[in-house]
Amino acid sequence: MSIPKNTICLWFDKDAEEAANFYADTFPDSSVTGVDRAPSDFPGGKQGDVLVVRFTVCGIPCMGLNAGPNFPQSEAFSFQIATDDQAETDRLWDAIVGNGGRESECGWCKDKWGLNWQITPRTLTEALAAGGDEARRAFEAMMTMGKIDVATIDAARRG
Repeated sequence: MSIPKNTICLWFDKDAEEAANFYADTFPDSSVTGVDRAPSDFPGGKQGDVLVVRFTVCGIPCMGLNAGPNFPQSEAFSFQIATDDQAETDRLWDAIVGNGGRESECGWCKDKWGLNWQITPRTLTEALAAGGDEARRAFEAMMTMGKIDVATIDAARRG
């Protein structure tokens, strides 16, 4: 087993394996790479319970830790996923929201485990990086949206 130098550790109540499988099925370049089970009973769990799930999300190494309800996810951490077009934006957004998640604003949504996602079309990121009036128009358009509408952002970029 190769251990990455840096791994994002995500705290789950008890559903890390379910979440990791969902991420692997939903996002490109994603997979579950290992599941570690408790070698003996422990406070809050039994021998054989899933403790740690190793997985990747869009090539980023992650670890899901089943550690109880003490530390829920918050907006302080999110994955930002760059999408190439409206079809990819819709597919990812709808997968998250349609699997027990919920919509938020400005391209953000939350999955059913409480993890936050920014489903961000590249055109929006490019517009903001361009600065000036193009960035202002794209930003103002984005501020009215939940899921990002690529055509509206592109129109705002053009003025």
